[in-house]
Amino acid sequence: MDNSKNLNRIKAVLADAGQTNKWLAEQLGKDPVTVSKWCTNTTQPDLQTLDKISDLLNVDIRELLVSKNRTNGFR
Repeated sequence: MDNSKNLNRIKAVLADAGQTNKWLAEQLGKDPVTVSKWCTNTTQPDLQTLDKISDLLNVDIRELLVSKNRTNGFR
């Protein structure tokens, strides 16, 4: 799988938290189709929305993003 187009990890972080796309859509007041597009990296949420998602899932916002240098992790 080519990860070069995957900019976010929302789907993985949701799974780790035991939550669903539908739950996230309800929490954000967004259409579930929009959240689904974020989870498949078809489209990307704006930074304010990423901040809200990180708060809802109680994770650092950096955990929602794909690191360009996976071997060194986040700095």
